Amino acid sequence: MPIYEYSCQECDNDFEELVRGEEVPVCPSCGTENIERRMSLPRVHSQSTKALSMRAAKKRDAGQAKDRMHDRLHYEESHDRHG
Repeated sequence: MPIYEYSCQECDNDFEELVRGEEVPVCPSCGTENIERRMSLPRVHSQSTKALSMRAAKKRDAGQAKDRMHDRLHYEESHDRHG
């Protein structure tokens, strides 16, 4: 059961879909069957790709931590004014 990459011709949504047998996938965004299967590139795992992934994850996590801190401060400020 391979996973294929598709591009919707109606809404330009790119997605992956697990295809079983003669199943015809539909776009999860708009529901059309007017999709095109794209050429999938093989994934290469190496020290350099792992390092890139780790940097991206750390950057994402730092951004999420900053957002959580901002939300927490906003929450505390709004409750300090009312309490």
